[in-house]
Amino acid sequence: MSKLRIGIDLGGTKIEAVVMDATGALREKRRIATPSAAGYDAIVGALVGIVEALETAAGEPCTVGIGAPGTVSRLTGLMKNSNTTALNGRPLAQDLEARLARPIRIANDANCFALSEAKDGAGVGHRVVFGVILGTGVGGGLVVDGRIHDGPNGIAGEWGHTGLRGEASESVPPCYCGRRGCVETFVSGTGLAADYARAGGVAGYDAHAVVAHATAGDDPVAVAAFDRYVARFGRALATVLDVLDPDVVVLGGGMSNVDRLYSGGVRAVANEVFSDDMRTPIVRNRYGDASGVRGAAMLWDAADARGAVTP
Repeated sequence: MSKLRIGIDLGGTKIEAVVMDATGALREKRRIATPSAAGYDAIVGALVGIVEALETAAGEPCTVGIGAPGTVSRLTGLMKNSNTTALNGRPLAQDLEARLARPIRIANDANCFALSEAKDGAGVGHRVVFGVILGTGVGGGLVVDGRIHDGPNGIAGEWGHTGLRGEASESVPPCYCGRRGCVETFVSGTGLAADYARAGGVAGYDAHAVVAHATAGDDPVAVAAFDRYVARFGRALATVLDVLDPDVVVLGGGMSNVDRLYSGGVRAVANEVFSDDMRTPIVRNRYGDASGVRGAAMLWDAADARGAVTP
């Protein structure tokens, strides 16, 4: 019986996949571009192709877990809330199960990140782990007692689509979800770059460039934009702490590599949280880009994997 698990991180620009063995070691890795522009059928075909390639390399069938942007609707069984909009309203799980001729498991990509970090990463030893993705978008995942908690609506942790207090939502374009004022439009890396551009910054700067020039202090527009970003990060995450009060917050995504979030960012949260003494650790992830694929593989635990497929 197979003990190997495939984990797939389905992103808007890339699909990353691994084969993980029972010890948690990664045996095989693949990364391809996500054919988002080509539409839903092309994405399904790419996922099937990467599973087949990994199983050929592994030499045996594997369980398949997928971390995807958005979630599966409990009402319809179709994908919803995905910023890879080609997935919305489509039966991704059913189509993949038909093509692969086996059951698969799909969870929100931020939940997969949180699961990996809770199991043996930066959140290990904590009962309630809130995982944060700060990248192209803003996501969140919640793990309680080592298990994903996604709630009756399948949306636990979706702080990126809550409103950010203290901001004029009319000053920013609508979020992809159709609402204005979402945390995602301010606190994502994309949101930082857009805020810098609106303030008259150098054309073409991405979030990495804005942070670099703000840190160097050689671009006053970048300095001001990054200051606003840190303050917004503080207000946004303080709201999560006020409602959930998790034991630890683990940051992931490209912006999690910004050192200032663990100093000035933590102070910004402490200044906004509804407490006189914020004790929640806010920490950098352990596994970086691998957290998502590891968590997706973990959607099948070791016992599941032993009984799920036959060679």
